[in-house]
Amino acid sequence: MIGNLKDLLRLSGGEWLVSFTTREDPGQIFDDMKDQPVKIDIKKASKHRSLSANNYAWVLIDQIAEKMQTSDPRGKWTPEKVYRNAIREIGGISEYYGMKEEAYPTFCSIWIGKHIGRQVEIIPGSTKPGWINVRAWLGSSDFDSAQMARLIDSLVQDAESLGIPTVTAEEEERMISQWREASSKPKNDAL
Repeated sequence: MIGNLKDLLRLSGGEWLVSFTTREDPGQIFDDMKDQPVKIDIKKASKHRSLSANNYAWVLIDQIAEKMQTSDPRGKWTPEKVYRNAIREIGGISEYYGMKEEAYPTFCSIWIGKHIGRQVEIIPGSTKPGWINVRAWLGSSDFDSAQMARLIDSLVQDAESLGIPTVTAEEEERMISQWREASSKPKNDAL
């Protein structure tokens, strides 16, 4: 959820009240988790990435999907499947949560939203009755420049192993550099 921190108040009991504004509807998650302890992570909103880096990633994804579909028609290698698999292959882009089982569908709906790359998976082994542990992957729209560079590097390796032509290392670095420069500008849709 993207929003802006609004107010900070110290209550008479010593607790802190933090408020924020958002354009996303938090109603369902609020209803599911009201009056329960929750973990709150506040991070600076991600920045724009270079359109050329994003476009290059999708060109590679499309070409990999086409090549995989040709070599294994039963595998149903869509661009979305290639993209989601590539996201799982790079490190440092997932978060872990514990939650009540009944909160899982709402969490998935909110986490994934309209993002193709965001994914959620239940991790077996929760020792607390009625609770589950989940791993939630970010999508590339959430990535910083280092994470996007790892995604592109992974896609380049996959493409090269399939005989798909790729750009030179210098051109790849130029695209990532453009992304780094663009990341100093906040997203227009952030509150």
